[in-house]
Amino acid sequence: MDWSGLIGVLLAFVGILVSYGLDGGHVASLLQPAAFAIVFSGTVGAVIVQTRLPVFVRGLKLTRWMVYPPTDQRQNMLHNVAVWGQNVRREGLLSLESHMRASNDEFVAKGLRLMIDGIDLVKLREILEAEIQAYEFELRQAVKIWEAAGGYSPTIGILGAVLGLIRIMEHLSDPTKLGGGIAVAFVATVYGVGLANLVYLPIANRIKAMIAQQVRGKELVMEGLLAIGYGEHPRVIEDRLTAFLK
Repeated sequence: MDWSGLIGVLLAFVGILVSYGLDGGHVASLLQPAAFAIVFSGTVGAVIVQTRLPVFVRGLKLTRWMVYPPTDQRQNMLHNVAVWGQNVRREGLLSLESHMRASNDEFVAKGLRLMIDGIDLVKLREILEAEIQAYEFELRQAVKIWEAAGGYSPTIGILGAVLGLIRIMEHLSDPTKLGGGIAVAFVATVYGVGLANLVYLPIANRIKAMIAQQVRGKELVMEGLLAIGYGEHPRVIEDRLTAFLK
């Protein structure tokens, strides 16, 4: 469990609100449900328009990575590759069968199965690279909903402000309401810019970093299997693959 992402978002909001209060502002004036509804619903609607529903749902599910990030298995994978190499060197490719059956990772199991089947190493690379690219593409398409939200939110905030100003223009006969009305109108802009830069874009960038880490792990396994197939010494393989841990 990793609370750093949520703590960062909370710290950003609290810091801004406290600073606003210290400057003489009233935090209560920023609580405008109508402005929030315009910005939030408008942003979600725009994102849904450009995204297929399954991708949108997948993107929402990825937010759990903010608290429950996927485990970084690269160190374990490096150890496993070294063990596979030693076993193959002593007993041949069939020794990988027990490791294939014990693996809970579909990608690893598939790579080991292809090695056991004696597939050509060039073809092995093509297959595994296609698997990695498909995995990365699927996740990156999902995370794009947060990048899109970060792009639309400020514009929707401006739209909310304009709608608020239109409402104010309808009451020009009462000057006492103009100052407060204008302040309320611009709260929508605050929501739009704030959500984009404090929530949506940070979530997108954090998840993209995790995706890159997961892809790096799969590349480590692929390069390890190919090195085993080419008959490299297990210690050399392990030394070379440590670059994937960075």
